[in-house]
Amino acid sequence: MAAVAEVAEVAADEFIRCEGLVKIYKIEDVEVVALQGLDLTIRRGEVMGIIGPSGSGKTTLMNVLGGLDAPSAGKAVVHGTDLIRISDRQRLRYRRRTVGFVWQNVSRNLIPYLTATENVQLPMILSGRFDHRRAERLLRLVGLGHRLRHRPVTMSGGEQQRVGIARAVVHRPLLLLADEPTGNLDPKLSRYTMALFARFNQIGGAVVIATHDLDLARSMPHRIVTLHEGSVVNDTRPRSQ
Repeated sequence: MAAVAEVAEVAADEFIRCEGLVKIYKIEDVEVVALQGLDLTIRRGEVMGIIGPSGSGKTTLMNVLGGLDAPSAGKAVVHGTDLIRISDRQRLRYRRRTVGFVWQNVSRNLIPYLTATENVQLPMILSGRFDHRRAERLLRLVGLGHRLRHRPVTMSGGEQQRVGIARAVVHRPLLLLADEPTGNLDPKLSRYTMALFARFNQIGGAVVIATHDLDLARSMPHRIVTLHEGSVVNDTRPRSQ
């Protein structure tokens, strides 16, 4: 029965569907409604930006889609996986195999006592898809072939972020989630990072990027979704699809 609960019916080109999505956090005796009946559909192959003020629900939505937080009510289906009905064990497998994360805080992306190569190898080990050569190929692709044996403390913030991107995609996730991924980068590195995201999204999944940077959001090739108080208030497509 658990395996049946994990799978939901989706349209052919639909990758993510949220309907009436609610997420409530309880802090001591106070309930905070972070997502309030959110409706959102993301198609396969889309690179989408999420914008909105602090407290609008951007990070909460990313945490729900990434399997870090369970929805409180409504529907959240990613690639046929019903995130409100799966067990804790299924949620862990989903995080390890389906999702790649890139965080603004680069120290959250990397383990400090591991080398760049070891950091990138770790998601493959956890997902059971180990390929030593792929980790090194990705590091060379992001311009870090000379840093394979270096630990994060010896790298610049931009270099650490690029290791984090390689680590996020090495196990070929279908969903790449990035929360303020260019917040600590200069404009040149920001553009380079966005180009990497677009390049890696050639697998029929989706890339979702939460940001406060309106210029970065406008560079999204497919969609910009605006959140306010936990709901979608605007959904635009910068160019025709």
